[in-house]
Amino acid sequence: MQFQPVKPIKVSAQIAKRIRTAILAGEFSPNDKLPPERELAKAFGVSRPSVREALQTLVCAGLVVSHPEGGTVVRSLVETTTGSPLAELVRLERERLLDVVEVRKGLESWTAFYAAERALPEDLRKMEWVITGMENNLENGETSESFDVSFHVLVAKASHNVVWLHTIQSLFNSMKQFQQTVCRAISMTPENKVLYSQHRRIFESILKRDAVGAREAMLEHLTFTGQRSSAYV
Repeated sequence: MQFQPVKPIKVSAQIAKRIRTAILAGEFSPNDKLPPERELAKAFGVSRPSVREALQTLVCAGLVVSHPEGGTVVRSLVETTTGSPLAELVRLERERLLDVVEVRKGLESWTAFYAAERALPEDLRKMEWVITGMENNLENGETSESFDVSFHVLVAKASHNVVWLHTIQSLFNSMKQFQQTVCRAISMTPENKVLYSQHRRIFESILKRDAVGAREAMLEHLTFTGQRSSAYV
């Protein structure tokens, strides 16, 4: 047997690989900030220059973007460096929002399916916290648009498919303002209870590992919101 020379692996390369793995595993969503340099250096047990070099490697790879005063932010895998063409399309042609809702029905019903199969205990704990927040807001007559978005992103994360996560996050970004408007409007009607019960049914199906039930519950929910959304386009 002929052995080959062993090449030493730079510390910065090891750090970059671990952070890349975390991003691609869905531990960070698009637009999430990475921990500050000093925290990463402490966590990895290395110097800050090594962390800085690792982050620069990730910047060059297009996975993150560094802001001088805003830290390092995870980039979307499906949006361009100049922004989101989809968000611009929706801004110019508002009726395209219904196209986005239609696409969400197809994507998110299957993310719910796989979330039921793959969700980890930590995923379920985060979803339960959001559902509890929605329940409290319902009792107090408050809106839950932020909880609503968080829940759908958590379901996408629980599918442990980074492409789905980034795609769904991009879709949310394209219709963020519109979705908030619809959510606030519904919250002022008895249908607010319907929204809450739909989210709870999705969560309970995922909790019970009922993949088909989770998919059907998500589809029912998005069909409902699509019908309500059409009144605001």
